Order: sequence, then C-alpha cells, then structure tokens
Amino acid sequence: MNQSHKKILWGLAGTIMGFWSIKLGGRVLLNKSSDKFIKILTSDQYEENIWEMIPTIMRSNPLVVMETNLRAQSGTLINRPFGSPKKFPSLNSLMFNCAQLRDLPTPLETPVDTSVVIGKEAKKPFKINLPLMVSAMAYGEALSADAKWSLAKGASLAQTAICSGEGPFLLSEWEAADTYIYMYNRGDWNQEKESRILKNCAAVEIQFGQGALGGTGHVFSAREIDRRLRKDFNFPKGKDAITHSRQSHVQHQGQLPEFVEYLKKISDGIPVGVKIAAGKWLEEDIDIACHSGVDYIVLDGAEAATKGSPPILADDFCVPTIYAVSRGAEQLYKTGFNKRVSLIASGKISTPGDALKAIALGADACYMGTVALFAIVHLQAEHAIPFEPPTQLIWYDGKYADKFNKKQGAKYLANFFASCKEELEAGIRSLGKTTLREVNRSDLFSLDESIGKGLGLPMAYESCHKKP
Repeated sequence: MNQSHKKILWGLAGTIMGFWSIKLGGRVLLNKSSDKFIKILTSDQYEENIWEMIPTIMRSNPLVVMETNLRAQSGTLINRPFGSPKKFPSLNSLMFNCAQLRDLPTPLETPVDTSVVIGKEAKKPFKINLPLMVSAMAYGEALSADAKWSLAKGASLAQTAICSGEGPFLLSEWEAADTYIYMYNRGDWNQEKESRILKNCAAVEIQFGQGALGGTGHVFSAREIDRRLRKDFNFPKGKDAITHSRQSHVQHQGQLPEFVEYLKKISDGIPVGVKIAAGKWLEEDIDIACHSGVDYIVLDGAEAATKGSPPILADDFCVPTIYAVSRGAEQLYKTGFNKRVSLIASGKISTPGDALKAIALGADACYMGTVALFAIVHLQAEHAIPFEPPTQLIWYDGKYADKFNKKQGAKYLANFFASCKEELEAGIRSLGKTTLREVNRSDLFSLDESIGKGLGLPMAYESCHKKP
C-alpha cells in the first residue's frame, strides 16, 4: 500500500470517527435539553408554563390567535385570501341515486350531452360545451396578465366561458377567450372602451356583490399601481382605483330596468346578467333582477373566495351555496322566470360532483375559481414551494410571476375541464339519463338531517317507497 492510499484511508477513518462523535455528542446534548424541557413543562404551574398556550389556542383556534396578532400589529382592516375556512353546510352532504334495476343505467356507448345555453331567450344566447366556467378574477388587482391569458385560453380549449373580473380590460385575455363574459364592475375604469368591449363579447355581467365581500366597496391604493397597470386603468399617477359599493348607474332599484335595456341595446342583444351575493332576502333580489329583464343571475354563496376580504365578511355574512342555489332555483320556478332566466351557481364549486349536485338543485351552470388556479399552476408550483405559496406564480406582483409558463397553464386547465366533462358524463349515465338537463332534485338524497329538511330531500336512512 503506497503513501497516498494510506492518507486516503486515514482521512476516511477520521471522517467516520468525526461523524459518530458529532452524532453521539449531539444525542447527549439533545437528551439533556429534552430532559430539562420536559421537567420544566411537567412541573411549572400554568401561569408560567409555555403549555398554557395550547388550551388557549384550542379554546379559540389557531386562525383566531393569528388574526388577533395581525389586528394588534396593524391597527387597520386585515384582508384574508381565498374566503372562509369555516365549515358551512355544503354539497358534500348530498348523494346521488344510482340506477341499476328499478332504473337502468345508460349504456356506455350512448352519447351524453353536457352542453348548456345561457341567456335562453336573449337575442344572442351563448352555448358552452360543459356546465363549468371560469369565474370572475381581476387582472392587476389580483392576477397577472399571463395567468389571465392561461385561464382564458384553457377555457377556450375546453369550449367554455370565462368572466373578466373587475380589473381593467385586458386585451390579451379577450383575444385568448372564445366565449368572453365582460364584468360591468363598480369601478370607474374601462369606460372609454365600454362600447367596443360590449359589442365583442358573449355576455355582460353587472356586478352588485360577491359572497366573500357582500356588496361592499374597496380601494386599490395608488401606491400599489405600477406604471403598466396605471396605463391599463388609464389613470394619472396618484389616483386610487376604487370599487364603489353601488353601481353608478343603479343608485336605486328602479334604475335597473333602464340600465339592463341600455346594455342590451349597446351590445346588440347579448345576454345581460347580474352577480349578487346570496343574502337573507335573495328571493326579493332575484325578483327585482328578473323584472328588470336580465337573462341570467349569478348567485355567489358564503363559501366564495377572493384575493382578500375582511374575515368578518368571509366568515359571518351570506347564505351557504347549497341553500342559495336551492332557494334561487325554487324562486325562479315559482315565478315562471326559469323559462327565461338562467341560474349560475358560484361559491366553492370544486369538483364535477359539486357541479352536478348544484345542477340537480336547479342551477344551469357553475363558476369555478380557486380550483382553476390550482389547475394552471400544476407542475409549476415547485418554482415557489417551499418558501413561498404557489400563488406567487400568478399574482400580478408575485415574486415568481416571471417563472409562470402561461401555455402550460392553459393546457393543464383544458385537461382539468376535459376530465371534469368525462366525470359528468359518467355521473349522468349512472343516473340512467343522457343529458344534463334531465338531472334534477329527485336524483338526490341527504346524509344530514338539517340539510334534508331544508331542501325537502329524503334521508339516506329512509325508504323512498310511498306509503299505501
């Protein structure tokens, strides 16, 4: 063995001995530290014991403790992203029948129609390939231009629609979308482009409220508006972007019919809809909208999300989606407006099963928001994780927005919608039906007694046979 080999062996032996010394020494130190910590934890009285925090947090919950600290730190309104974590009564408590002998399932080779027409009696109704659409999410105030392009292109590939959201008009999104719904928001921008936009979209949606914010306004501070976004808003430097609490054209309900007629005229007859948060008086809100001539209504339930809303509005306001859809559909049916006015469900519609249940309760179609964002960041989240959330890829001012691949995002969203469509078809066949329009409340039963009672549905433990 030569001298160089001996040096290598001695070096290797030294490395191994050093590793085991550190390991054994570290174990001794860790053991002593943990012994001391456990002794303190199990002997100190509660008033000086760190464990005091545990029952305190359990009594509230970690979110309350964290948001208390945020309020104490800022002294101003806090905004929580993506809606409420509160467990509302939900569509998860509903189950579908399965056809077998009494009702036979639809043969596998039989085509299933999942298409939907929105604006049934409008001059220019629009048709989509499946009852799922991309919901309103704002450019600039929330999402980047690339993220909006991905959502629009993915929706187009799936032959469905996207709503613009309340931000400034984004030409690249409009160009990527085959079926573009323009949100007539409560801000004072886009006005100079209004006529041109309305003549070149599939529908216009008047924003009155949303589930995570109610009908409140909010301010997008001028200091957060960079040069590019200021140009898109067409704002001078220093001007805030304000979403007002009320539509400037509708300061009282009597002005709504005239405004709806104006939008229909200027757009040459595309469907005109309204978006409202589902409140206690949702039936009256629906009646006012219907008598004003709207072609569709978006009901946004309490579970709806947004980039940021005061926790009090997300947690403690509005009607959960499951009840909102049922009540809304019933009101349209009772008044006969269901023949003319389409109903769109919104608020934590996350799966094909959620959508099919909402449709069984009476909705014509559903909006999807948060899950669409999950889809476009598929296999791209690694650019942000573990040190930042995946949303940093898609927010307008996200740290990793330059890493987001918009073409991949569009492809993944299209794949998501294609998969959802096949699941919907499987569900419709399992009910023994062939079209989405045949699915109704008689296909449902409930696992939860309060939901069963509230919706007038049978319970899973009940026989559905009529008594003699």
